[in-house]
This record gives sequence, C-alpha cells and structure tokens, in this order.
Amino acid sequence: MTPPATMTTTTTILLLFLTLFPSVTLQQQSDLDSDCTNRWIHIRHLPSRFNLDILTNCSATHHPFSDDFCPYISNHGLGTKTHNQSHSWFRTDPSLLELFFHRRMLEYPCLTADPSAADAIYLPYYAALDSLHYLYGPDYNSSSQHGLHLYNFLRYHDSPEIWLNNQGHDHFLVLAGSAWDFSQPLGNDPPLWGTSFLELPEFFNITTLTLESRAYPWQEQSIPYLTSFHPPNLALFDSWAKRVRRSRRTTLMLFAGGGGISSTPNVRRSIRLECDNSSKIENTTQKTNNQYSKFCEFVDCSNGICEHDPIKFMKPMLHSSFCLQPPGDTPTRRSTFDSILAGCIPVFFEELSARKQYGWHLPEDEYHEFSVMIPKEEVVFKGVKVLEILKGIPRSVTRKMRDKLIEMIPRIMYRKHGSSLGLRTKKDAFDIAIEGTLQRIKARLDDVADK
Repeated sequence: MTPPATMTTTTTILLLFLTLFPSVTLQQQSDLDSDCTNRWIHIRHLPSRFNLDILTNCSATHHPFSDDFCPYISNHGLGTKTHNQSHSWFRTDPSLLELFFHRRMLEYPCLTADPSAADAIYLPYYAALDSLHYLYGPDYNSSSQHGLHLYNFLRYHDSPEIWLNNQGHDHFLVLAGSAWDFSQPLGNDPPLWGTSFLELPEFFNITTLTLESRAYPWQEQSIPYLTSFHPPNLALFDSWAKRVRRSRRTTLMLFAGGGGISSTPNVRRSIRLECDNSSKIENTTQKTNNQYSKFCEFVDCSNGICEHDPIKFMKPMLHSSFCLQPPGDTPTRRSTFDSILAGCIPVFFEELSARKQYGWHLPEDEYHEFSVMIPKEEVVFKGVKVLEILKGIPRSVTRKMRDKLIEMIPRIMYRKHGSSLGLRTKKDAFDIAIEGTLQRIKARLDDVADK
C-alpha cells in the first residue's frame, strides 16, 4: 500500500533534519570563524509531537476550513521552485516560517549542547501550525489550552531545571502568524476567534517572534514575513539587486491585493476608486511631458490567488515606483516585504503596518528614507488623493529612496539554508532576528537579576 503523501513528505523532512544536524553545525562552525561570546544558543530537544508530527496534519482533511499547506512543506518550508530553472524563487507559504526557522537554527554557528552555557534557549515548537486543530478542528472549544501541553513538558517532564533556572526568560520561539490570533482572553465564554497562547501566564516570560505584534506587546516581537526570494549565493543575490536597480518604472503606483469592493468607507475602497478613475487623469494629461505611461495599476489578488505565484505581482512591482500597503484584516502585509524586494517604495496608511512592528529590521528613524506615510483617515474621510501626493514627489527623491530599499533587501529576505559563505557575510532577516532576540533576552535577564 502506498503511504500517504503527507506522511512521506514529513518522513523525508525528519530524515533530513536528523542527518543534517551534526554536519551542518560543524560546517558552519568551520566556515565562519565566529566569536560566540554572548551568542550561544541551546536548542531544546522536543518530542516530534511538538513540531514534525504536526506536519502530517497538513491537509484540509484534518482542518476542513483551513488551507492545505502540504504542497509547501518541501525544501524545509520554502516550497517548490517557481520553475525548474529557478535557483532563488520558491512558492513559499509564510505560515511555514516555523519550519524554515527551525532548519536555519540547525546551521547557526554558536550552538551548544549545554543549556547552562547558553545565552538563549530555542524552542522548536510549531505553535501556529499546532493552533489549527484549535481553530478549525475538534478542539475548538479548548482553544484556551493551546500551548499548555508544551509548558507541562518543559516544567515537569524534561529536565525541569532548564526552565526553572530563569523561569523561561531565556527561552524563545517563533509564532508564524499575527499575535492577535493568539491573544484570546482566557475567560471568554463562548470563545472568540483565536487561541490564548499569548495570554497564558505560563508563557509571559518567553520571547515570541511573530509576523505581527499587538499595539502594546510584552513578550512578542515582529519579524519579516517569508517572501518567495531565497537566494543560495551572492552572485544570484547581486544579479537580482542589479535587475531591481535597472528596472524601468513606468507606473506611478501599484496596489496588489483584494478587498475594497464593499460600500462601507475604508482605505482599500478609496484606493480602488482612485485607481479606477486614474485612466481619466491619464487621458487628460497625455499631451503633457508625463514620465509615467500609467498612473495606477491594480493587481487583483483576491482569494489568495497570488500567494504562491510571485510572478503575478513581482513583475508589476518591478515596473512601479510606489506600492500601496493598506491594512486589511490586520495592519501588516507580506506585500510590504515583496515591494522592498522589488525596489517599489512602500506607501503606508497607518503606523502599525510596519513602523511600530519591525524595529529590529526596519529602524523607525529611517522610514522617511524609504517609504511614504499617508494617514488612512485623511484618504477615507478628508478626500486626500494618494495619486496627487505621489505625483508631487520628485523623481530624484524616488531614486534615493529606491537606493535605500536596495540597500535594505538583505535585512528583510531569508536566504536559503545551506547558502554560500559569501552570501552569509550579509546579515539576513534570520540573522537580525537572532541578534535582536539575544539582546532582548540579555536585557531581561539583567533586569531580573537587578530586582
């Protein structure tokens, strides 16, 4: 009998993890003469029910109202290549960041088998993926229990002294989703959408790396979404950067997304209406010396049709000067990082979309150098036209902003695991996330010691 595809995929991943763990670590330590002072990390050995076993439930059969993510597990969470000749572009699903982060941790150059010698302790728990059976499966009414099985294992079963030594202050994990989805108050009856993982007092002390933080976070810190660009070497990265720099920007502004079709006033609706009306503006200004052949382009990504097909939006982004990033169900968007990769200047409509989120990767005091901010209230209720504001920005300024974006690309991309030594000299989103985590944990431990 042929084994199920999902089980075969997961078994392959498990074998890769087991075989690559020692060899990758030794390779990285020999390739990179790293100073590991204050950088040692211990990976807790968790039973497979906390990570790899979860991948066996990747199909919609197990979570009938969620998406099937089985096709995107390959390449340790990067998914399949966009086409056979591609080396850097993959059909990546951002929800598999936990799997990919785990893989990258295995080649971190400063790993230690001794938890008492570690500056931080990584928990390879696929928390967001594990939440699916609470959100969509039979455990819906038990969503307040999400994560308690992990705490009980750490606290009572697996060398409890590791957890008790610092009461979890030195532990961290990745949560591939919005913190809002894991912040349901414990006392809600009946339960609302989401789980209570971040509301559990047992986990208040750990550092949680999320795709989106709450307005006033305590334990979480936002890190960039996984995009589809994962170069394996410096030559391929440089080739992409040159393409971005040389690309002709024939469209003033682009919106790639969905929504905005309801009659209720909102910023997406305002953008869609303004984009629809832009053709009239183009017709009346064609006789002038206009530098753009098109003022606005809309790429319809409704119902997730663009999510695993980057060519649908990356090509239009390469030919646009500005990419609009209106909030949707939550403030942040993967599209923000896609636009940076394309050298398309992001236009934000609220601070929580990026500036108040990704401080480790996109410093707050530099936003004016690579982005535009237009408050959504002014667009929706005061009649401010996005098009007029962007038309007023000189081309010389947009060129400087684009140069800044290209400079920032390494900071927001996740290079492919096993990448070349040359590319590893550029800190990517993973490297910066680890640096920030180590600094944050050190500050917390120092603070606890002072009390």
